[in-house]
Amino acid sequence: MRKVYLDYNATTPIHPEVLDAMLPYFKNVYGNPSSVHSFGQETRKAIEDAREEVAKFLGAENPSEIVFTSCGTESNNYAVKGTAFALKNRGNHIITSKIEHHAVLEVCHYLEKQFGYEVTYIPVDKYGIVKSEDVKNAITDKTILISIMHINNEVGTIQPIEEIAKIANEKKIVFHTDAVQSTGKIPIDVKKVGVDLLSLSGHKFYAPKGIGAIYIKKGTKLHSLLHGGHHEKNRRAGTENVPYIIGLAKALKIAYQDMKNESKRILELRQKLENGVIKKIEYTQLNGHPEKRIYNTCNISFSYIEGEGILMSLDLEGFAAATGSACTSGTLEPSHVLSAMKIPPVVAQGSIRFSLGHYTTEKDIDALLEILPKIVERLRSISPLWEDRLKTEIRDKR
Repeated sequence: MRKVYLDYNATTPIHPEVLDAMLPYFKNVYGNPSSVHSFGQETRKAIEDAREEVAKFLGAENPSEIVFTSCGTESNNYAVKGTAFALKNRGNHIITSKIEHHAVLEVCHYLEKQFGYEVTYIPVDKYGIVKSEDVKNAITDKTILISIMHINNEVGTIQPIEEIAKIANEKKIVFHTDAVQSTGKIPIDVKKVGVDLLSLSGHKFYAPKGIGAIYIKKGTKLHSLLHGGHHEKNRRAGTENVPYIIGLAKALKIAYQDMKNESKRILELRQKLENGVIKKIEYTQLNGHPEKRIYNTCNISFSYIEGEGILMSLDLEGFAAATGSACTSGTLEPSHVLSAMKIPPVVAQGSIRFSLGHYTTEKDIDALLEILPKIVERLRSISPLWEDRLKTEIRDKR
């Protein structure tokens, strides 16, 4: 059976060159980077070289502004909790959006329930975009943090983070962006954007799972989440994961080298997918902004059937996609992102996210466009919602 992977927003395979770069640090170069002997200093140098590499691609002022973490979720937790606890004497109000990843939303809920912080959840328009004016109007004299994601993981909309960062900077409010879905896909310059904190995750751009990083602008105060040794300049206790840090830096370097050609190639494939689905399958709806959207992401609603049914049918044919965030798979609740975009639940429940990547080919898209209409037709033939629509159509024609 042909196997086609179209779930790159959930995770990516490790790039072969990334694995090659990591292997020596599993086998031969194993010293503890905190040790003073030569074994330790060898891995210490490798970590600092990797930090410098990551800082360079993000446009950071200094490599010390990069802290390695275990994942994007930890980076987001560190940014939101760390700021909230560090600045509790200045205020207790946080601004975020309704479409953030749960790695931000759940942290905000936690701070509300356990520590009495106040959080404003900014709505989005029908395309899933946060209006910077709404953020500006939500600011109070107690606001200490604004956290708005760069690119939404479900529909791919790109947020106006430069505009929002400018507002935050003028009010001297810490601005964090969750850049897990944008890092490695489009260029990011932290100084140009004006962010104070930026989260990223390695396995979204062909590094291993279990490694992330956070950019912390010099002078930004953060309360540490992990306490113990003096690792990462006292910001994150715990012996560094040397092979994975090497892998993250290597993956980011490859991503930037290939970015221009890959973005063009993948965008053409995504357009072929979207145009093919809209042309071949009636009662479909593209979710997300038609233009302000990352080139690899395509979220489509198929009315009168459930996304889980489509997903399982695709899986039986060898295709991997998603109904939304992989972190919320298994829940029967409609996507909080699509709900925030005011897409009716009955439509939202029939939504599928296709996310393309490095190994996606034109043959993959052709194969999907061959099998998907048959799956949708079969599922609709047994759907009570589809049967009701047909009855309504017949009645209206009389």
